[in-house]
Amino acid sequence: MKHLATLSAIVTGCALFANAQAQDTSATLQKIRDTGVISLGIRESSVPFSYYDNQQHTIGYSQDIALRIVDEVKKELKLSKLTVKETPITSQNRIPLVQNGTIDIECGSTTHTRERDNQVAFTNSFFQYGVRLITRKDSGVKDFSDLAGKTVVTTAGTSEDRLLREMNNAKKMNMQLIFAKDHAESFLVLKTGRAAAYVNDEPLLYGARAREQDPQDYVITGTPPMSEAYGCMVRKDDPVFKKLADRVIADMQTSGETARLYTKWFTQPIPPKGFNLDYPLSAENKALFAHPNDQALD
Repeated sequence: MKHLATLSAIVTGCALFANAQAQDTSATLQKIRDTGVISLGIRESSVPFSYYDNQQHTIGYSQDIALRIVDEVKKELKLSKLTVKETPITSQNRIPLVQNGTIDIECGSTTHTRERDNQVAFTNSFFQYGVRLITRKDSGVKDFSDLAGKTVVTTAGTSEDRLLREMNNAKKMNMQLIFAKDHAESFLVLKTGRAAAYVNDEPLLYGARAREQDPQDYVITGTPPMSEAYGCMVRKDDPVFKKLADRVIADMQTSGETARLYTKWFTQPIPPKGFNLDYPLSAENKALFAHPNDQALD
């Protein structure tokens, strides 16, 4: 019996050791170590977060954060070289591409919601904002209630997609909803008069307006029906990789690096055409930078 007890203790100890080892390893980091490649999901038109410049290079506030995480991965794995593979994504396919391993991390303009927590994991948030609408200055639309009976556009697969459907049903607004394939197409629907308003994350609307030849023709308005936050997406069940990304984002925020990035991308002229979003740092983002967290706001 004594021998059995000893054997049982050894087996239990081995199991605990194996479990501890599993908790200290990362399938994502192992994949990156084995291949020498890290796969980033990038956006083509999420100005100023992740978008193409004139040479089809990905630039933006989120992209800068993603590349800082890449640097930390390279350092963590002690790699002399790490190839960055970029995969353009849409609002509709970004979650499946994280889930199936096509991309290792996506830092673009993805809202962290509790529903999405069931599918992927989110890092510390890097931006907080309200949902608003953009319309022509002579449209007469001032708030969401003015959208009743009108045609409204947003990007398919976004949190605004769900918000507008729910608002339309709950408040019997009789909106005609258009769901465009990406943010650039959403604004084009508004610009060409096919919709009275375009609903999206406030900073993306500032980005869309700033790119216009006559930005003063458009107004961003509406009382935000909800506040949201962006985070980077990574695969679920890989807490080690998430912790690495969380640490990078928290260090950037508390050191003042993120505030400097904010100034660069939101309050100064940006490539490729030198337009300025003129979007000052909000109290909500100041609070986020002072107290990094990975909480969904819905």
